[in-house]
Amino acid sequence: MREDNMLTIIVPCYNEEEVLPETVKELGVVLESMISEEQVSSNSKLLFVDDGSKDKTWELIKKFENQFEYVTGIRFSRNYGHQNALLAGLTTAVDYSDMTITIDADLQDDVNAIPEMVKKYHEGIDVVYGVRNNRDTDTAFKRKTAMAFYSLMSKLGVDMVPNSADYRLLSKRAVEGLLRFDERNLFLRGMVPLVGYPSDKVYYARKERFAGESKYPLKKMIKFAMDGITSFSTVPIKLIMNLGLLVVLIGIGLFIYSIVQKINGNVVSGWTSLITSIWVLGGIQLICLSMIGEYVGKIFTEVKKRPRFTIQEDDYTKEFLK
Repeated sequence: MREDNMLTIIVPCYNEEEVLPETVKELGVVLESMISEEQVSSNSKLLFVDDGSKDKTWELIKKFENQFEYVTGIRFSRNYGHQNALLAGLTTAVDYSDMTITIDADLQDDVNAIPEMVKKYHEGIDVVYGVRNNRDTDTAFKRKTAMAFYSLMSKLGVDMVPNSADYRLLSKRAVEGLLRFDERNLFLRGMVPLVGYPSDKVYYARKERFAGESKYPLKKMIKFAMDGITSFSTVPIKLIMNLGLLVVLIGIGLFIYSIVQKINGNVVSGWTSLITSIWVLGGIQLICLSMIGEYVGKIFTEVKKRPRFTIQEDDYTKEFLK
């Protein structure tokens, strides 16, 4: 039986053996402090989700489970990705938790913002976003591309909180609302605002990664951005359709221009039919492909209904079934 105000802090992990001891230490200090001040229940947990790590991450999680009562974990059968690891943690914790907080293991997000998030929860807020008040630890390139991404997503009609990643608090009903989204193309930063409920922000200073290497190099960041765009907006496909229409208009214009040139006697034999057919047919093909893509793009991944993750070991649930 759980107590009221139970908090589960969900930490996705992929090859985090270098940073994990410090992560457990810092999060443990914060959690123990909130328990002693009765902000959260004594049953509150740190839930580490091992996303198919190839190093000693799972061995360390098992070690800390034996060392600290509040540490527990679940283990994937293979690597499913950061977003699925977050979702697995939320799915596992929702039945036992009044609130959940998701945070990355690299300690770049300030753990000292957690008590402020919990305070806002007690004030009746269901979704509390951790928002960076600066990006000084990022390179100039990353800062500019990040702001360009947020600006683009806003123009595409996607409701996102700028400078907010996956560091957030969700109440039980907010998690239940989020889990009703059955899509496979996960982009939680865009999905959470769609849940609704009262929301607020907690600002913090972003720090350097404590140890190890970033799990989001440029290639993955680009893929992540593309997933966000294609999962939440059909505007790119509509732009292709508009491009197709533009090409058709150019083709018609060239056809008229060719007729005028022919009347004036300034034309190369065969040029008119060749260029006009290329432009007009090319435009028509773009329109047709974009129309097909409009539908195929929406149903391709969803109809397969593949599992979003497979849990190999679940020590978290075992704690509550004892």
